[in-house]
Amino acid sequence: MAGQLHTADFQPPRGLSNPHVQTLLPRLLPRQRLAYDWEMLELPDGDFVELVWARPAPRDAQAPILLLFHGLEGSIASPYARWLLGTAAQLGWRAVLMHFRGCGRRANRLPRAYHSGDTADAYWLIGQLAHRYPHALKVAAGVSLGGNMLLKLVAEQGGDGLDLAGAIVISAPLDLAASADALHRGFARLYERHLLHSLKARVRRRIAAQTLPLAIDARALDGLDSLRAYDDAITGPLHGFADADDYYRRASAGPLLGEIEVPTLILHAEDDPFMPSSLYDRLPPAGDAVRIELARHGGHVGFMEWREGRLRPWLARRLAQELEAWTTPAVPCQASTAQRIKSGS
Repeated sequence: MAGQLHTADFQPPRGLSNPHVQTLLPRLLPRQRLAYDWEMLELPDGDFVELVWARPAPRDAQAPILLLFHGLEGSIASPYARWLLGTAAQLGWRAVLMHFRGCGRRANRLPRAYHSGDTADAYWLIGQLAHRYPHALKVAAGVSLGGNMLLKLVAEQGGDGLDLAGAIVISAPLDLAASADALHRGFARLYERHLLHSLKARVRRRIAAQTLPLAIDARALDGLDSLRAYDDAITGPLHGFADADDYYRRASAGPLLGEIEVPTLILHAEDDPFMPSSLYDRLPPAGDAVRIELARHGGHVGFMEWREGRLRPWLARRLAQELEAWTTPAVPCQASTAQRIKSGS
């Protein structure tokens, strides 16, 4: 039944169930080839985001659209981005990735960046897609930070506020404070250091160019040794939050699970090292529009399975199942989240 927890059908290969192995495997394998075009989308505040459109694009203006939002410091270079866009394109969907501000090829214009609760740019893009392709079915997918942002957006706008037929949320840190704490413990600090290195590099360039509206110098920046410290000194004040705690409280999408009206599929691994294993125990029950599929293993945006004689991304297979269900007449055992809701099952 929608709104309840379900067991995902992901099974890791024997010997590859460790969460860190699953998390790192996609980054160690050859990248999937993907042809794409770039577009700069102007925003109402004078800044811009960069879009990537998978090629070849469908000729039919009514072809369904998959809109993808990446994770913290992600981009079109992220393995999952190529899998998911490529999968959608192979199914005949118009597939597009929105880079958060500054994550594409160019630094953004304004003295700000992006964050887990920053829904305005996604809302603007969805409106632009509605104008360009008014008759196309549209589904959005968000990965990690992008998943939290997407869930917050659909909660804010309700079922009638967006031209979205559905949402897919993958490995999202729906309790940002708990996730920041989890990343500062044990082996997970390796991921934290990697993210901090990338985040600090962007801020360091702003400091050097004297375009950062914060009272912090390069030495103080180097001393920030955790994501919580970074969010307290940079993310929070740069985007109108009092501090990290205020940012985490106001940007976390988890407390809004019961308010989701857009048909939403959430995919999550219980051993995700970016967040506590008890993540969904601390969140309110999801509403009837939400289907949560939990896998025992999978790591953070890992989910690598053995199929057809080699390692393949289960996320791409699961995405294909969901997208095909949106464009195929419903079969009771294969219906998508939305179709299950509409049929009352």
